[in-house]
Amino acid sequence: MTVHHALVLNLHQPTGNLEQLLEHQPWEAREILFALDRIPRTLWGHEALARVHLSLSGTLLETLSDPEFQQRVYGVVDCGSLLWHLQNQRLFEILGTGYYHPVLPLTPEADRLEHLERWRGLARHLFWRPRFDGFWPPEMGFSMELIPQLRAAGYRYVLVDSEHVEPVTPMSWQALRYRPHIARHGGAEIVVVVRDRELSDAQESGMEVDWFLSEVAERTKWCDFEPLVTTATDGENGGWFRNVTPGANFWSAFYLPLLERVGAGTAALVPTFIGDYLEHHGFHGEVRVRTGAWNTGWHHGRDFTQWTGSARQRAALDDCARVSATLHQARWAAGERDDGEALAMLDEALNALLRAETSCNFYWGEDWVARAEADLTRARALLAGSSPEPVADD
Repeated sequence: MTVHHALVLNLHQPTGNLEQLLEHQPWEAREILFALDRIPRTLWGHEALARVHLSLSGTLLETLSDPEFQQRVYGVVDCGSLLWHLQNQRLFEILGTGYYHPVLPLTPEADRLEHLERWRGLARHLFWRPRFDGFWPPEMGFSMELIPQLRAAGYRYVLVDSEHVEPVTPMSWQALRYRPHIARHGGAEIVVVVRDRELSDAQESGMEVDWFLSEVAERTKWCDFEPLVTTATDGENGGWFRNVTPGANFWSAFYLPLLERVGAGTAALVPTFIGDYLEHHGFHGEVRVRTGAWNTGWHHGRDFTQWTGSARQRAALDDCARVSATLHQARWAAGERDDGEALAMLDEALNALLRAETSCNFYWGEDWVARAEADLTRARALLAGSSPEPVADD
């Protein structure tokens, strides 16, 4: 039996974060840039076997494609060449995501559409392709109500965490975790690809090839189908991915040795693209996905505790919803009266609102909530300046 392995890496940096790190913590900025650049450099020449799914947030793509930033870090990393090499479709399958990396179930519906469309607009330009089949929900934050929006945006499948998947069609534990399924909501359906949480935890912290192959074999030994084992983590955070010492990071200590074993025929596992697996093996049965996110190390992901744990976090998220409702109403009104000046100001307000919804602003307890509050204050000021009449706040 062939076991298929889908490797998924999430890459994200908030707006301005790399620039600030270059100014105040230059070595950390270099570690991040080296970790990004190491991905294509490691895989050159391994197109026959290597298969990697990458999710790059819109804010990271915006930074890497900015000529001023490219010039600033030239000599550290050639960002233009990095983006060019990530276009290699023999090595990489690019996954869609939200532009500012919001936790989508915590984001107002109208703003979700903005995050989706802005990311697709930039990614189509940078990666020279009209569509992206797979979707990576930022922080793996998923709820069933997202399905119609993802399908309308053209996505065929979405990644979800194994902790939250429940069978509708009766199936074994192995089938639930290691086969793609269909999930339905609001008259729309999408393929669900399940991330193995425990194997992903090992990928994040460091693992040996022998252990990984043994663990995969044990978990899939009762499968009466060709299983798809999906591991997904951040790809540029933590010492395992940032370590610059050869033989001491994910790529040189794990992935290249894994490819050697695969090439030699001594590993009962093959790297695969999810799209290719679906073409050959399809999906099985129907599932429900409980609302939740991936585990963050100290929270299990249910109820989005990591992002909603304090009164200040919840208040800022509620404020996002209020500003969003007022802003979209004001945009509609400005469009009706064909007020170009107001629309330009409201576009700037929308940028501030979407940036406020960045997951990082709520991830670190209350440490970064002030960033969201500042952007919301700016959005309100622009709203007030754009309206011929006082704008209601809720």
